[in-house]
Amino acid sequence: MEIVYHPHPALRKRAAPIEEIDQEVRQNAGKMVDLMFEGRGIGLAANQVAWLRRLIVICPTNERGGERVLINPRIVMSEGQEILEEGCLSFPQLFGKVSRALRIRYTYTTLEGETVEREAEGLEARVIQHEIDHLDGIVFTMRMTPADKLATRKAVKELERLYKER
Repeated sequence: MEIVYHPHPALRKRAAPIEEIDQEVRQNAGKMVDLMFEGRGIGLAANQVAWLRRLIVICPTNERGGERVLINPRIVMSEGQEILEEGCLSFPQLFGKVSRALRIRYTYTTLEGETVEREAEGLEARVIQHEIDHLDGIVFTMRMTPADKLATRKAVKELERLYKER
């Protein structure tokens, strides 16, 4: 398992719900946590490892032990708005400003099969929104401010060129 880079086709596809929490789900979640930390990221969606299932791992503190696995996550409420810079492990060295909700309420299933509803704000809310976008086939460059889309266009084209060379 490895992180895929733009413009890998999996990044633009909608992930399928997870119906059963089996050994494959547990193993892939563990591998994703490791990849997230290896990449010095704070979130990773299954699409980013070309596994089209609705699972994300997050760790807004970027400290081992603080990670969480969210299966079939869904935002049920959002409020406020804030524009901040984001990056993405599938777009190395690329950053741009994105508007996200300040606060969200969301639900998900744990690896133990428990359904949880939580609220998040600030960085945690931003990470969850970013990763759920991945599950829906939406990458952060699609949500960038118009000025940042223009400013990063050359870097995005370079990622596309490198992808074709691989």
